Amino acid sequence: MKPKKPQLPIKGSKNSKKSNRIRTIISLVLIGIITLAIIGGEISKDGLKKSDEIPFSTLVEDVKNDKVKKIEEDGQKLLITLKDQDKPSKYAIVPTGSSAKEQGLETTRAGLEYKASKQDGGDSTILSLALNLGLPILIFVGFFYFLSKQAGSQGNQAMTFGKSKAKLYGTDAKKVKFSDIAGNDNAKQDLSEVVEFLKYPKRFKELGAKIPKGVLLVGDPGTGKTMLAKAVAGEAEVPFFSISGSEFVEMFVGVGASRVRDLFAKAKKNAPCIIFIDEIDAVGRRRGSGTGGGHDEREQTLNQILVEMDGFEGGENVIVLAATNRSDVLDPALLRPGRFDRRVHIPLPERPDREAILEVHFEGKPLDSDVNLAALSKKTAGMSGADLANLANEAAIFAARRKSKTIQNKDVTEAFERVAIGPERKSMPMTEEDKEITAYHESGHALVGHVMPHSDPIHKVTILPRGGAAGVTWSLPKDDKHHQSANMIKDYLAQVLGGRVVEEIIYGEGNINTGASNDLMKATAVARSYIVEFGMSPKLKNLAFKEDRDPFDISGSGSNKTSYSGKTAEIIDEEVQRLVSEATERARKVILANRKHLDALKDALLKKETIDEEEINKILKDAKAPKEVLLS
Repeated sequence: MKPKKPQLPIKGSKNSKKSNRIRTIISLVLIGIITLAIIGGEISKDGLKKSDEIPFSTLVEDVKNDKVKKIEEDGQKLLITLKDQDKPSKYAIVPTGSSAKEQGLETTRAGLEYKASKQDGGDSTILSLALNLGLPILIFVGFFYFLSKQAGSQGNQAMTFGKSKAKLYGTDAKKVKFSDIAGNDNAKQDLSEVVEFLKYPKRFKELGAKIPKGVLLVGDPGTGKTMLAKAVAGEAEVPFFSISGSEFVEMFVGVGASRVRDLFAKAKKNAPCIIFIDEIDAVGRRRGSGTGGGHDEREQTLNQILVEMDGFEGGENVIVLAATNRSDVLDPALLRPGRFDRRVHIPLPERPDREAILEVHFEGKPLDSDVNLAALSKKTAGMSGADLANLANEAAIFAARRKSKTIQNKDVTEAFERVAIGPERKSMPMTEEDKEITAYHESGHALVGHVMPHSDPIHKVTILPRGGAAGVTWSLPKDDKHHQSANMIKDYLAQVLGGRVVEEIIYGEGNINTGASNDLMKATAVARSYIVEFGMSPKLKNLAFKEDRDPFDISGSGSNKTSYSGKTAEIIDEEVQRLVSEATERARKVILANRKHLDALKDALLKKETIDEEEINKILKDAKAPKEVLLS
């Protein structure tokens, strides 16, 4: 079954807007030409102005006094050339209803050249009337026509205020296909069934199967939800209406609902087709939040979406695709079967997928032979497709800055570090004292992370400011991780607290500084999750007390919904403090047992400012964790 040819809406289209602009420009040009013509009408074809006119009696006197060399008739106008001139400089008008001779002008006077007119001046009179009367009328008519068109345009805008702003895709020659998208194989498999529904609806109807009305794409930002939706339309070869959730909502109540009705009406006319609503959580949040009544514009819009999705007539073949990264805040009525029948999870790409995505984004870019995309994909765990695209673009920018013809490995490395941990702030001034404190701090992180058996390998350490940090200790996992053990969390806490512990050992508790504030926030958050979310605390074993922040709390009070008593809250606080204290003592014992390695690492950082994994392993080759800090 071939899809119907899409019926493009006429009102509000680009062509109509373009023609309106052309008419406006033409009107303005015509008004300008007419205005110039009137101004030019003040100057005759012979170059004489109104101010050059003299009374007819003055001309008669000048002729008698032998001051005139030549007179030329131009209708009722007499062009006067004086004896010391070569062209007319004055003119006089013969009184109406008489001739120059009848008015006493001696045209046969000796030395006077007189050139009579061959026309009766009727045409000149008509032209003069046209200039003096017709052109002003044309100007006023054109001006009021222009105003009426503008008023009509404003009226059209008012009439189309409730119309959908959805953009129609799927009519271009170049369409996005599943083969154009790297990775996301599971999501593509799920969505390929939607393509089958749209291309061959009869096959499913014969078996009594109903075409799903909605598919919700859920995933982190940058994972390719919008691109996958366009690929569905491209594979099915059907029109694709795309709109953002925020485009439904306006300051006037009822406009969003009107736009929803208009969008679904267009979709039905172009069926089979796809409606794609990006960031549907902008209008699809749970109702009854207390932030508005039934008249709330967002809720009105959501109500209309619910009605439209559950009110399709049979055989229309319109499927709604929606994307969000906040499915937890969506209204339950929106997620029930009959509306969004299917939910497709789009996770962050795995290592093979990241390599395929990098190959797509580096395609067409001249890569040097030393660039290894497979090795790069291993280091980019946790990055989305958008992050990888940004990495490829940054690498090309760095190569262009160096005026290189190829992208080298150092460009890729610098781009990776910029995307992952932020750009270097080379202009930030640092005293020698600040550098030493930072070097000790980062050496503490690196030393503890290196010797702890459940920590990720240290990839790089730098005391150059990056992003918002004065220095960075960067750990990268050997492989993608989907789970973390209790021992891994405890070793991570010891590594995070290693910087603060070093400052206490080297400078004393009275001289510790504020540079570890971010480390302490991380440690506290991880320790709390260890207890309230993962149920790993001995006192609260296998119990979860996840704290859900109210998504509708707009007061800024930070109120949380808790499912435990005040006594349990005290135990949680005690367990968090105990876990952080244990990690601090473990880090202290590691640093005291490997003091010479700490100093060696600090010296290397002060000398080179940045050291990589190979050099770190060389300096800390003999560093070991004391037996009492090792976890069973």
